[in-house]
Amino acid sequence: MAPRTHGLLYRAYERLLQREIDGAPTHVAVIQDGNRRYADEHGKDAADGHRAGAETTERVLDWCADCGVEELTLYTFSTENFDRSPAEREHLFSLLDEKLREFADAERVHDQEVRIRAIGETDRLPEYLRETIAYAEGKTEEYDALHLNIALAYGGRTELLGAAREAASAVEAGDIAPGDIDSEEIERRLYTGPARDVDLIIRTGGDERTSNFLPWHANGNEAAVFFCTPYWPAFAKKDFLRAIRTYESRTQSWRRTRARRALALVRAVGGAELDEARAIVERLREHLPRGELDGIEHDTNESDPTTAD
Repeated sequence: MAPRTHGLLYRAYERLLQREIDGAPTHVAVIQDGNRRYADEHGKDAADGHRAGAETTERVLDWCADCGVEELTLYTFSTENFDRSPAEREHLFSLLDEKLREFADAERVHDQEVRIRAIGETDRLPEYLRETIAYAEGKTEEYDALHLNIALAYGGRTELLGAAREAASAVEAGDIAPGDIDSEEIERRLYTGPARDVDLIIRTGGDERTSNFLPWHANGNEAAVFFCTPYWPAFAKKDFLRAIRTYESRTQSWRRTRARRALALVRAVGGAELDEARAIVERLREHLPRGELDGIEHDTNESDPTTAD
């Protein structure tokens, strides 16, 4: 296929996807996988793959702003990544340092009012990178339109274990009673990070796993997950839009399931609480096809003596 024809088809498909999307998830989390494999396939060094991936990150930030996403969390460097070679780690840290400073000073970041924060065991990072993190956070701390969380030295199990140990220590010290440990108490002791639960996780590179990423904020919220084959540097806007479409389809399915369960409950109460039953039916209109409501509306009207001829 000629490049021009391919480009026309690509743009047409992108416009189709945009028309199919009614809204966007509030919080998207991305596992940026495949930088090194992308570099290998193109005969380049791992450093080149990471740099190409950083360029994709910049584009995704723009896509989120365009679609109305309010929070984006990027799994940039996990605790397991400390096992990589010193040379690769140093390159990653240097690239992160460079890009974070660029982001903190970029006009579009300030125009879009992006707030930058790092989450994870950042004390394990080099001092110069910690200083850059503080710089980026300070430059954007007043913004609230789009939150950009950079997960650095992050591990989900480590985060949960740390919160549990802190809570246990508080109990031992007599600061709280065991019965006071609830979800809010644990959440208060997690890393300072996401402002919202995760609605959608995207993983590139072909692997179908979430790799210990935001277990509290994602699994607890039953986040939708979108796995795709492109490596992170090759991740395109059409892939991003397909991910959002997957989230919407899952959300609509979940709402229909809840609506049908509610309908079953209405049928069960029958004529006992007619006013309440009709109110429930009215709330379900947007979630179910008209045909599924006709029967239950007929049942409630038949059970109401005030509607008889």
